[in-house]
Amino acid sequence: MTDGESPAQRTVVPIEPSLLIAEAFDQAQVTELRHSVTSCAHATGLAGQRLDDFVLAVNELITNAVRHGGGQGRLRLWRRGGDLVCEVADHGQGISERRLRDRDRPAPDTAGGWGLWLARELSDSMEVETGDAGTVVRITAALGARRPADHPLDG
Repeated sequence: MTDGESPAQRTVVPIEPSLLIAEAFDQAQVTELRHSVTSCAHATGLAGQRLDDFVLAVNELITNAVRHGGGQGRLRLWRRGGDLVCEVADHGQGISERRLRDRDRPAPDTAGGWGLWLARELSDSMEVETGDAGTVVRITAALGARRPADHPLDG
């Protein structure tokens, strides 16, 4: 390009147009990140108990990343079709196969072990990829859908 030429017009297209949040976090950012997730989830259409359930599930995942995943993690939140998807990744030692297979509700007097169970119960779907390099947990909430009347925490 010479001094007399004008710069060419560029069109910038986001790689992930539906990405709402992509942030690294540690303990100091947990509360602020939870508020950001709440705002974004509400803006996508989640409301009432479904919003509260999704935010609690996300909070359990980010808290687990801080406690068990090396003290920090990475959160991504995006829309995919009719779903809101949240992914929390950490660099911990991974989750044991026994814990991943255990889908039973923890005993009421159990001090720990509630995080993954709550995230699974409070979201529409949950996927976990884990190994020596860390864990990625992905949950979804269907937008515009209602949770069945037999809510898993009711009984």
